Amino acid sequence: MMSGDDLERRGRQKDSNPTENYASYSRTETQWTSWLIPVFVVVNIAVFVVIMYVNDCPKHNRMRADGKCVARFLGRFSFQPLKENPLFGASSNTLEKLGALQWQKIVHGHQAWRLITANWLHAGLIHLVANMLSLVLIGIRLEQQFGFLRVGVIYLLSGFGGSVLSALFIQRNISVGASGALFGLLGTMLSELFTNWTIYSNKAAALFTLVIIVVVNLAVGILPFVDNFAHIGGFATGFLLGFILLPRPQFGWLERHNLPAEVRVKSKYKAYQYALGLLALALLVAGFTVGLVMLFHGENGYKRCHWCRYLNCVPTSKWECNRS
Repeated sequence: MMSGDDLERRGRQKDSNPTENYASYSRTETQWTSWLIPVFVVVNIAVFVVIMYVNDCPKHNRMRADGKCVARFLGRFSFQPLKENPLFGASSNTLEKLGALQWQKIVHGHQAWRLITANWLHAGLIHLVANMLSLVLIGIRLEQQFGFLRVGVIYLLSGFGGSVLSALFIQRNISVGASGALFGLLGTMLSELFTNWTIYSNKAAALFTLVIIVVVNLAVGILPFVDNFAHIGGFATGFLLGFILLPRPQFGWLERHNLPAEVRVKSKYKAYQYALGLLALALLVAGFTVGLVMLFHGENGYKRCHWCRYLNCVPTSKWECNRS
């Protein structure tokens, strides 16, 4: 979990000057070149192009009464009528064919791979652009600080965790998107702040900013047609993974060979970092085990948690919620 030798140490740029305080330590310890997050962005865009190619609106929409294809000059890449998909994208049938999250197919059709593929599909151009902008803004900074390996693991596992929780509750509709993985990165940023608390000089401002961002984004999820369970599942997974994968060595560890023996740091991490990491690992394993067992036994999450429907959509006089 937290080995003495960093898994990605070879990729770091070595700093010849020892750090003098916690603030400078945060900047000098990790200097990475971000390449994995841009690759994820390119892959998501490429997959969207494939989705629109397969969708071929002009061919499959001839006999339908939903309206004409949007941007028909794009040919087979044109979008479905806005009445059907206001996000400028493909039909639900195309998304389902290519791997959207669909409870019936996962549980009874033995298509567990949808828990992974759904994270690489997007409902429309607006959906894609919003998610990719968020991925660039959040992911590149994390990759520069912690490297591609850890950030990549967090992104993929958070997306998977979001899919598992979503499939437990959203059982009559399909779900797609990288939102679970993105919320995992947000959760990781929060837990990274907690586990490396002594390093940061302006803790209150950093914590307040992160909490506001998380609360606002989760609040958006109570609107209809937004899969907030994927957000919550991804956030929880990323939050726990941050304690496991992102603790920074305590101040003085990297310079221990240059210090007198009587003042050298003997442990790479502080005791509370080990404790938080072990607790998070136990919770993560338990969460995935319980979630997957419930899912493949055909459990409906709402039967175990009746009020959980309000985590996904809160009905008002302006809109109704699909209670399925």
